[in-house]
Amino acid sequence: MQILVLGAGAWGTAVAASAAAHPAGHAVTLWARSPEQAAQMQACHENTRYLPGIPLPSALRVASGDWAALARAADLVIVATPMAGLRGMLQALAPVARAPVAWLCKGFEQPQPGAAAGGAGLLAHEVCEQVAPGLLAGVLSGPSFAQEVARAQPTAMVAASPHAPVRDALVRALHGPSVRVYANDDWVGVEVGGAVKNVLAIATGLCDGLQLGLNARAALVTRGLAETTRLGLALGARAETFMGLSGLGDLVLTATGDLSRNRRVGLLLASGQTLAQAVESLGHVAEGVYSARTVAGRARQLGIEMPITEAVVGLLDGRLAPAEAVAQLMGRDPAADRPV
Repeated sequence: MQILVLGAGAWGTAVAASAAAHPAGHAVTLWARSPEQAAQMQACHENTRYLPGIPLPSALRVASGDWAALARAADLVIVATPMAGLRGMLQALAPVARAPVAWLCKGFEQPQPGAAAGGAGLLAHEVCEQVAPGLLAGVLSGPSFAQEVARAQPTAMVAASPHAPVRDALVRALHGPSVRVYANDDWVGVEVGGAVKNVLAIATGLCDGLQLGLNARAALVTRGLAETTRLGLALGARAETFMGLSGLGDLVLTATGDLSRNRRVGLLLASGQTLAQAVESLGHVAEGVYSARTVAGRARQLGIEMPITEAVVGLLDGRLAPAEAVAQLMGRDPAADRPV
């Protein structure tokens, strides 16, 4: 199987490495935007910037430059750009890709310039439907830190698409000894889970940084899952998706795991750092910082109540101090405990 991964950040590199180490002997090419990065990775079989100290399979080829010919020949194309780069990449792929295309990014796209006032951001599949509706497309998601996937530690993920060939291609490419890939046709639910969990991880990091205790963390994770489910149902997802790997599983990992960049943002804000300082210290993209406002905007547009998300937006916008954000989260009026 010929696999092309577009984007040599931490997650793209980890997925490419996992596919290249598959017992089936896939031919995997990892495309890097920077020729210098590609040459360095090809020479030393390591991504020293994003995954330092983790050796990459010798069979993994790293390339740069024009990738169109590689896309035409591939049996599977995996887009590993941040959400902000997905639209342009899908537009470029539309005339050349003949095989299934899947993306790894999680979140809502920022509203496009010129959008009507109050316009809300789009999920990845909605972006694809706008700019490349002819692609056989899908998403790979679920609870997975790049470092652990690159080290071949046990991981379970979800291949989501309404198109069976996309699900089948992702399973063939990655399902193996260390990675288990489960197919799901509810890509709306899978994408909502992957988007909102980053915002909720900032909230739980904030609570942990303020040393509010495990009870508070459990409450935030549980009520955060209810928020996620409400938004997902309004967008057409199925409720059971949020009890699976891409819902509850991804939320627990990102909200509690020490490798979570979004959780780290919350911890740093609780310590007194500004948002700019927190983001600069990470050195990587924390999608929750960029998607919190778009999640809240989409929820408002649909009339969905998401109090945790709104508190995170207030914190990131500087309207709420950390202690005030927590007070808003934990000071809600009494209500029935419902799953949604």
